[in-house]
Amino acid sequence: MEKNEFLEKHVFVDLKNTNDGFNSEEIHHFSESDFGILLKRAAKFGIGIYKIEPWLNGKVFGSKTNEDYNKKATNSKWYISAFSDFKREESDLQYSATFKLSEKLLNKENLNF
Repeated sequence: MEKNEFLEKHVFVDLKNTNDGFNSEEIHHFSESDFGILLKRAAKFGIGIYKIEPWLNGKVFGSKTNEDYNKKATNSKWYISAFSDFKREESDLQYSATFKLSEKLLNKENLNF
């Protein structure tokens, strides 16, 4: 399975992509509440996140990476902490992320989570 296919099928399911053309159509953006759900799903699957970018009125509000927190991309503590930091700074942001999915995860036939 390809990375984008996996994300659509297992992580983005029932979440609304709020990218209405202000960014590349390949990049999904999510509301604060949907992004919180996305992060929980990413942690459950062991998906890594390299970067989180919040957006405000169609413009990048900032960004944080796993390196900013001295953590591996797959360590969910960094991205949950970064998300909390952004939420404290500003409400109602839209969020995008850069994901890391292992070949092992992409090749799993049965996902019993």
